Amino acid sequence: MTRPVTMPSHGDNLDLCLAGIVEGFARIKAACPKAPAAISFAFPGPADYPNGIIGDLINLPGFRGGVALGPMLENRFGIPVFINNDGDLFVYGEAIAGFLPYVNGLLKKAGSPKRYKNLFGVTLGTGFGGGIVRDGQLFLGDNSMAAEVWLLRNRLEPQMNAEEGASIRAVRRAYAEIAGLPCHQAPEPKVIYDIARGQQPGHKRAALEALRRLGQVVGDALAEALTLLDSLAVIGGGISGSAPLFLPALVDELNGSYTTPDGNPLRRLFQLAFNLEDPEQRRQFLKGQTREIRVPGAKRKLKYDPLARVAVGLSRLGTSEAVAIGAYAFALGKLDRR
Repeated sequence: MTRPVTMPSHGDNLDLCLAGIVEGFARIKAACPKAPAAISFAFPGPADYPNGIIGDLINLPGFRGGVALGPMLENRFGIPVFINNDGDLFVYGEAIAGFLPYVNGLLKKAGSPKRYKNLFGVTLGTGFGGGIVRDGQLFLGDNSMAAEVWLLRNRLEPQMNAEEGASIRAVRRAYAEIAGLPCHQAPEPKVIYDIARGQQPGHKRAALEALRRLGQVVGDALAEALTLLDSLAVIGGGISGSAPLFLPALVDELNGSYTTPDGNPLRRLFQLAFNLEDPEQRRQFLKGQTREIRVPGAKRKLKYDPLARVAVGLSRLGTSEAVAIGAYAFALGKLDRR
């Protein structure tokens, strides 16, 4: 392990940005006790990640027309380079060494036959990112654009995308609206969370409502994803520290319902959703409905759990560590197949 190296981004100047990236990795290489076998890291998209080509970036305007960042670094350092989206690597790390093995370990300890192989995850911070791991493999899609959850529809403002209801700016905007403040005067989400708990002065009702709205929007996005993926879901990112006040609304959204034309309710998800950060819900999730059934025509019995269920919980590694583990594991997997 080496100490982290921080470099200025120079996002509006491609030459300075690339020079900073090269210098940063050169410093890391110099600090390594042994010669590195590969470079693996997260970088924002859109990008052709398998080929290491970065597309036109919103927050780094110097990147335009396709920038072959991976091949450039391979030429400079003479080793393979692997680039991925941070949301993808976060979920990959949690699937390998965090949330997924944690949940399966709890199920095993509880004597449940249930096991999970798939994981969806989101990060809540400056933006709203996502990632998918299917049966141990990172799923990127044909254009390296799988799990672009930020572009789902916003549950509360259908004319907007989900990120406008599931990010730092969204929480601040909601607080400001309810408290009657200009947006620029709204505190950061950590302070809003403290206000909601009565630990700092401020507009408590606005703080509680801002976090409840966050839970609704994220829950709606997760419901869309889990309808297709039928997996566990893990949450990371800076705003995840406020989970005690937004997870209840999130899970309520997952367990919500539609209305049929004749007025009857129809479950949003076929599966029941559980909040694994809540002790009672965790107990129910682990218990399931396990029972023994007899094999027809034989004396043998099998354990059977008919309760279809999914669960949502927080990162077990921390977002940065999960991304690092994901990047490391991704590189090892690629090197092993070479």
